[in-house]
Parts: sequence; structure tokens; C-alpha cells
Amino acid sequence: MPYGHFLYFLGVSMKIISTIVGCVLFVLFFSFALKNAQVVDLHVFLNYEIRGPLVLMLLGFFVAGASLGVLALTPTVFRHRREATKQKTTIAALQTVGVASNVQPQPDSVSAQ
Repeated sequence: MPYGHFLYFLGVSMKIISTIVGCVLFVLFFSFALKNAQVVDLHVFLNYEIRGPLVLMLLGFFVAGASLGVLALTPTVFRHRREATKQKTTIAALQTVGVASNVQPQPDSVSAQ
């Protein structure tokens, strides 16, 4: 079997496997949500109380934590993008200089002793 056909088969089988894994995870999370549907109280500052299903509280804190993580990573991503842009402009400038000076280097001279 040619190598290209194997890669095509591998891509198709990976789609099937990822679909199956996604379905299994959905069933697991859905059953977790059904098992944790009882109402809980969340006591916060100034005697304020939030009542809601446990699974929604967990989901809310998970989303808040993921959002804070993305927010904390944002400056690093922008710094890397800025550095990459600077390096691309430097490379483009060096390539134009290299093309403009189309002078062949002189060969090394060999001296016979």
C-alpha cells in the first residue's frame, strides 16, 4: 500500500476515534451533572449567599479559572507576536540587502610554498 493511502486511512481513523472519545466524554460529563444536581449554598463576603446546583457552581468556577488563565497568558502571547514581527522584518531587510549586492565572493588564494 502506498504511503499516501496509509496517511489518508490514518486521518479517517483518527476522525472516528476522536468522535468516539468525544461522545464518551459527553456521556461521562452528562452523568456527572445528573449525579450532582443538588442545590448548594455559596457564602461570600458581606453575608451574601448564592444558591444553585452544584454542577453549575463547578462549571462557573472552571470557566472563571480558564478565563483568568487565558487573561494571564495574553501579555506573553502579544510579546511573542511582536518579537516574531520584528524578526520577520529583519529577515526581509537582510534578504533585500543580499539580493541588491549580487557580488560574487572572491575565492581564497592558494599560495604555494
